[in-house]
Amino acid sequence: MRWTAIILSCLLVSACYSAGKRGGDSALAVYDFGSAPGSKLVATRKQALALEVRAPLWFDSMGIDYRLAYVDASRLREYARARWAGPPAQLIQQRLMQQLGYSLSGQGQTRCILRIDITEFSQVFASQESSRGVFQGRALLLDRSRRQVAELALNIEKAAESQDARGGVGAMSATVVQLADDLLAWERSLSAAGNAGGCFD
Repeated sequence: MRWTAIILSCLLVSACYSAGKRGGDSALAVYDFGSAPGSKLVATRKQALALEVRAPLWFDSMGIDYRLAYVDASRLREYARARWAGPPAQLIQQRLMQQLGYSLSGQGQTRCILRIDITEFSQVFASQESSRGVFQGRALLLDRSRRQVAELALNIEKAAESQDARGGVGAMSATVVQLADDLLAWERSLSAAGNAGGCFD
């Protein structure tokens, strides 16, 4: 009887420890950009345009990155209990293809390539009470020989509604919405000015 009580006590302690170990941690939150809005294109392009989105390795993991600019702006941090559903470059590429009708680079015949090089995609805290989503990089329009036709500097910021991973994701998602608008406006201005190198003819 005594040994039974000891064994039951040990099992109870073990169960409590296990439950506390797992149950005390919040569930991992997985984010993407949400459901895709409708296409921004009014008419189909005469020429298909391929898309490449590239990011350095430290910005192309599944982690959701942030910076505490008021402490150390050069230090990149990562939320422990939240992550992207896929590498951000792939999520951004997918969203731009959905909204702007680009095709995947290397698939099918395309005259030109739009390449987006990401240099920053993070939530930046100006203080404990204020943060913003930041997208920085450049867009390059390349002809079939991969010679540069045009370049657009990208520097987009959107305020976060809350100072946590959810707020950061919302703000960074908003920068991608703005990115699509900026790329479409750029494409139209190049075409209107005749500076598109025949990519949209």
